[in-house]
Amino acid sequence: MTQLTRRAFSTALAMIPLAHAAHAVAVPYALQARRSTVGFIYRLSGQASKGSMPVKRASVVIDFDALQRSSIDVEVDVRGARTGLIFATEALKAASVLDAKAHPTIRFRSTAIRLNGKGRLSDGAEIDGLLTIKGITKTVILRAALFRQAGTQAGDLSQLSFQLKGRISRAAFGAAGFADLVADEIDLDIVARVRRA
Repeated sequence: MTQLTRRAFSTALAMIPLAHAAHAVAVPYALQARRSTVGFIYRLSGQASKGSMPVKRASVVIDFDALQRSSIDVEVDVRGARTGLIFATEALKAASVLDAKAHPTIRFRSTAIRLNGKGRLSDGAEIDGLLTIKGITKTVILRAALFRQAGTQAGDLSQLSFQLKGRISRAAFGAAGFADLVADEIDLDIVARVRRA
């Protein structure tokens, strides 16, 4: 699985004006699972370290006439989590942290979208949503941006990439294990690539 880098966002993907007159109804998109991932940054003994989890499922519906009525529903595979360190990966999946055995998925469902800039998702937006970890659901706010995929033609909205970023407290979701080694705050960087269904 490839992760979308900051450089790829700034150079490879053209920003798309999504208020497109040719589209008059909400359009569903299907996940390209092998090209999507959830990146996260945790702090182990004060040092920032990266990890990832595969996106298991995503439902993306874009209303091109009223972007604020668009929706995102993403489910992440906790059992597929990787940190680059075997002991850290096992600790992450342990009952005192994410408890992958009892709670194999994490889910984010959008509840509201507030557009920035000129009213295009490519200018960025804030997305209110419900994040469920270990069976605990909390309201969170994520920053979002949507782009057409690299290699697609201008105006071709059949394949899109979206990115969701934010910061959460793991303790708020009952994932406070190993607090003496790992900081409470976790930075999220979800990248999903989708194709028009």
